[in-house]
Parts: sequence; C-alpha cells; structure tokens
Amino acid sequence: MANPYLGSGSFRSREGLTARSTAGSSEIQLRIDPMNEDLDEQISGLHSKIRQLKGVAQEIESEAKFQNDFLGQLQMTLIKVQAGVKNNIRRMDRKIFKQGSNHVFHVILFALFCFIVVYLMSKFARR
Repeated sequence: MANPYLGSGSFRSREGLTARSTAGSSEIQLRIDPMNEDLDEQISGLHSKIRQLKGVAQEIESEAKFQNDFLGQLQMTLIKVQAGVKNNIRRMDRKIFKQGSNHVFHVILFALFCFIVVYLMSKFARR
C-alpha cells in the first residue's frame, strides 16, 4: 500500500519526516507522518517506565542484600548451636560411659524383681 504522505522524490526517515523537493526550487518541504506524532509522548512514557523499573530493581537489590545478611547470621547461629549440641553429646557420652555399668546392673535387678513378682502372683493365683 502506498503512503499518501510520500510523493515522488521523497523519503521517510526514522523520525517520521518526509522531504519533498519542489520542481525548479531549492526549497525542501518537511511533513511529519501523523502516525508518529505521539513519539515524544511514547518516549517520555517509556522513560518513566524505565525509571520505575530501575527503582524496582534497586529495591530488589537491597532486599537481596538484606536477605543474604540475614542468612549469613542464621548460618553463624546454626554453627554455634551445632557446636553446643556436639559438646553436650560428648559430655553425656562420658557420663554414660562412667556410670553405664551401674545402670545396667540396676536394670537387670529390676527385671529379676519383676519376674519374681509375676511368678509369685501366678503361683498364688492358681490356688
């Protein structure tokens, strides 16, 4: 489809302008393509959108830094807790090892006592 704003000897530039030379004259006529009249408005609209996106990107960056700092602190706390649990388990192992034989002896005596009680109850229940 031919453009009605472009005549013979005219061209279209990126800005939407057309130039037409008149016959026998050194004058150049410029016309603005009506389809591109609102380019300035669109460019300023795009500029404001880009500023908004830049603000959002900066907010995301600051949030990511905050989250990384928080995770670093959480990791340090977790390392300290793991060290504390390890020390407590080590202490408990030492105490169980030192007193372990006494506990086993008490458990065996309790089992024997329970067995004797059950045996005597079954013997008296038959009578």
